[in-house]
Amino acid sequence: MPFRAATARSGVALLAAVAAGALVAVGLGVFGRVHEPQFFAINVAGFSSPTSVKSWMATLSVALGLFQMGSAVVMYRLGPRGRVPAWIVPAHVWSGRLAVLASVPVAVHCLYALGFAGTDTRVLFHSLFGCFFYGVFVTKMILLTRRGLPGWVIPLAGGVLFFALVYVWLTSALWFFQLNGLVI
Repeated sequence: MPFRAATARSGVALLAAVAAGALVAVGLGVFGRVHEPQFFAINVAGFSSPTSVKSWMATLSVALGLFQMGSAVVMYRLGPRGRVPAWIVPAHVWSGRLAVLASVPVAVHCLYALGFAGTDTRVLFHSLFGCFFYGVFVTKMILLTRRGLPGWVIPLAGGVLFFALVYVWLTSALWFFQLNGLVI
């Protein structure tokens, strides 16, 4: 009986976390859609345009996300067997924090200045996956605080989070770099 109770509790925790993440994703999408875009632009000294700043910040997030994936492979011993270096766990945690920190100004600018848009397929999918990214992020952060979850839950949440981040980058920063080159 204790196994069933633990399984039921972990199932409820998993569903609650996914529900909270879904609420965040939908909430961001609704805000972006009903909010009147302000079309403001924040430029950072040394960058040629606000879009350049956003593209490079998003690229930094993806680079840190790549480190996240590599360090997760080591932490979960999915690659070559061996000891997990002591620095890997704190580096994984801090690279994740920095990745999200780098993504927040980009998301704020996108939602507040531009809103949730569907002017073309690229923009629509960028808007959808941007909201999805933060929903998955909230889900993963909630799940990290729960004990007794199946071992596949956190790696799956991290993989989905990375997928969403890469898709957002592909529909924004990569698109910008293809049009403008690697301008700063």
